[in-house]
Amino acid sequence: MRFVRHEQSMSKSRLVWPMLALLLLAVLGLAELKPVFAALFPELERPMYEQESFSSLMLAHIKLVGASSSLAILAGLGAGIFATRSAGREFRPLIETLAASGQTFPPVAVLAVAVPLIGFGELPALIALALYGWLPVLQATLAGLGSVPQEVRESAEGLGMNSRQRLLRIELPLAAPVILAGIRTSVIVNIGTAAIASTVGAKTLGLPIIVGLSGFNTAYVIQGAVLVGLLAVTADLAFEALARRLSPWRLGA
Repeated sequence: MRFVRHEQSMSKSRLVWPMLALLLLAVLGLAELKPVFAALFPELERPMYEQESFSSLMLAHIKLVGASSSLAILAGLGAGIFATRSAGREFRPLIETLAASGQTFPPVAVLAVAVPLIGFGELPALIALALYGWLPVLQATLAGLGSVPQEVRESAEGLGMNSRQRLLRIELPLAAPVILAGIRTSVIVNIGTAAIASTVGAKTLGLPIIVGLSGFNTAYVIQGAVLVGLLAVTADLAFEALARRLSPWRLGA
């Protein structure tokens, strides 16, 4: 069974470059499919979204996801490490409650509250996505650090390592596969959720979807959804390949 999983993981990781090529082909060549969409939706006067280039929307989407995911990762890692140290263990329930509350409120609600205070644009979307994405990172950090065997910690302490050295050289490397799984979940969720940021004026791949929904243009919705889906799948495969590199000993066990 483990050998089968190992082979499946290897086959998935090999799909990264073909999927990336397919994504680039879709971004650069989707506009060339205008006759196809015109034939599929003859009732539409404008079957191809042309207000913005798909390449500029893709870059803006990746930029927003990258910024919000970076904030979520920093917050989740920092809070998770703090909660597992002796000085922060008593704050762990409070930290987990705050993180869970960030997931309780949907991004649309956060955007609705943030826009009157901050205004339209990328900033309210950045805040909403970061709040929504840090819980998986926090939970994975807590689980990963908590899974490090106590005897390993004691052995490191016996070798004369201080708490900082144990964290950086022993605990985080051993917890890396679990933490990466949480980061993977956070980023993939943010890729899909970032599409709604266009409702508050942020430039993302959700723009064709929002315009299509408001104008009853199914072709626009399909075009935006296809690109968001391809981006999410490509990112997921990239994380799969990275996970294999970080934990070859686990896969080969």
